[in-house]
Amino acid sequence: MSARAAPSRRRQAGRRLRYLPTGSFPFLLLLLLLCIQLGGGQKKKENLLAEKVEQLMEWSSRRSIFRMNGDKFRKFVKAPPRNYSMIVMFTALQPQRQCSVCRQANEEYQILANSWRYSSAFCNKLFFGMVDYDEGTDVFQQLNMNSAPTFMHFPSKGRPKRADTFDLQRIGFGAEQLAKWIADRTDVHIRVFRPPNYSGTIALALLVSLVGGLLYLRRNNLEFIYNKTGWAMVSLSYIHGSSQAQFVAESHIILVLNAAITMGMVLLNEAATSKGDVGKRRIICLVGLGLVVFFFSFLLSIFRSKYHGYPYSDLDIE
Repeated sequence: MSARAAPSRRRQAGRRLRYLPTGSFPFLLLLLLLCIQLGGGQKKKENLLAEKVEQLMEWSSRRSIFRMNGDKFRKFVKAPPRNYSMIVMFTALQPQRQCSVCRQANEEYQILANSWRYSSAFCNKLFFGMVDYDEGTDVFQQLNMNSAPTFMHFPSKGRPKRADTFDLQRIGFGAEQLAKWIADRTDVHIRVFRPPNYSGTIALALLVSLVGGLLYLRRNNLEFIYNKTGWAMVSLSYIHGSSQAQFVAESHIILVLNAAITMGMVLLNEAATSKGDVGKRRIICLVGLGLVVFFFSFLLSIFRSKYHGYPYSDLDIE
């Protein structure tokens, strides 16, 4: 049965081929060529994307932020295909531009990019770039950008939205604020690592060394430190001993003490509300706290000397 059925099936297939329309063969050929072309175009896009990602990874291995001119910006940021996000800082760092804010923002941006580059979560889904006005004027004109610095996020798909431009005026340009904004736009969380700042420690060590050196040189004649009469004479020379009278010099001394306390409060407020470097803010906080504690204690001591029996004091400076 099977041997007889095989010729019958071949005859039926031949009849089906004979009854195909004559114009269908060019259509089938065109469809085949179109499929081949689409497959080749897709492969070409994949090769181009792999080449771009490889180039970006190579640049990132050498420096965390790579500078771009107009051609590089259009190729790696604007032109498809892309499966990665780009954070771009538009700035003006040349000395003739005199943009101090640009330099400060660049320092924070460098800290953020280094934190991403050396983190364990680093991958090829996020890159950091920079366009300087003097190297990419055409880019600024293309984006209708007339201010710097500006931070923008270019997503892997679609065009940037309004939220993809960092609100620098409202939030500030600290690395921590930038990292939070990037996490909102890309779901990439960057833990900021700041380099250690030893300037405050070095300054304190120098001060202690200076005071210790002076005391060591006068180690055989330190009676002046414990001479209460001398300290009392200094006080009596400018501070009246009664609450019913006041010297002219005493008024100026009180004015200076209150000014120093006010300065300390201003520094404490600045350290708490500023968005700058954490190390600098810590130093400002310590200086402000020292001014408030020392000069307020001095003010209380003067008050105690004029109002005898006043029981309260901070640092007993007499």
